[in-house]
Amino acid sequence: KGELRMQSLTFDDAGMYQCIAENTHGIIYANAELKIVASPPTFELNPMKKKILAAKGGRVIIECKPKAAPKPKFSWSKGTELLVNGSRIRIWDDGSLEIINITRLDEGRYTCFAENNRGKANSTGVLEMTEATRITLAPLNVDVTVGENATMQCIASHDPTLDLTFIWSLNGFVIDFEKEHEHYERNVMV
Repeated sequence: KGELRMQSLTFDDAGMYQCIAENTHGIIYANAELKIVASPPTFELNPMKKKILAAKGGRVIIECKPKAAPKPKFSWSKGTELLVNGSRIRIWDDGSLEIINITRLDEGRYTCFAENNRGKANSTGVLEMTEATRITLAPLNVDVTVGENATMQCIASHDPTLDLTFIWSLNGFVIDFEKEHEHYERNVMV
C-alpha cells in the first residue's frame, strides 16, 4: 500500500518525510511534515464545569478533558476520598467520571487529576443534586372525528430551582408553534 508505520515516536523522528512512487513511465513525489507534540496536562483551555447538576436517582457524566501529550492517566477524588470503579462509579478511559443512581450523598467537590511523563494538573467542580423531572399527567390516546378539535395534556413535576420547557413533537418531528399557529395552539397552565 505504500504505508510507513512508526512506533514509539521520539523527537528525533520529527521532520519532512517524502514518498516517491516510480514506474517505467516516470517518478512522482509527495511530502508531509511529522511534528512530535509533547506537553504536560493543562486545563487552561477546557476546565471542568464549576457547577454540575444531576437529577436524583439519575446518572451524571463529569467530563475531564485536559490538553496533554502523551495521553494522561486519570484519577478522581471526592473531597479527600480517592474514587475507584465500583457498582455506581466508573472512570472512563477518556477521563470522564460516571455516577449512577444519584443521591444527596453524591453531592460535593469532585477533582480530576491528569498525569503524564511531562507533568500533572487537576481541575475541580461541585456536584449538586436536583429533584428529577417526572411526567405526572401524560397525554392520552384520543379518537376525534375529522374536522373537530383535539386537546392533549402533559403535566410534569420538576425541581423548583430549574426552568421547565415542554416540547411537543408529531411522529418524531418537533412542532414549531410559530410557523404552525393556524393548526396548533399551545396552552400553558400556571
